[in-house]
Amino acid sequence: MTNEADRTQERVLSPAAQRALAEAEARRARGEAEKLNSSERPPEQGGRGGAEPARYGDWEKNGIISDF
Repeated sequence: MTNEADRTQERVLSPAAQRALAEAEARRARGEAEKLNSSERPPEQGGRGGAEPARYGDWEKNGIISDF
């Protein structure tokens, strides 16, 4: 078992780990910005309605995938 003092101690990260965390945070921020801008994109032209076949399977439209 660990003590409470051990749990509250900060971990010392290497410079490479610190860079990786900074890059991951930048990617998350960029992803959030893209989500906000997704409503500005034009609607899909000529796509099929309904659920995404790659996610839900092509059985929904008699096994025919025409979206790709």
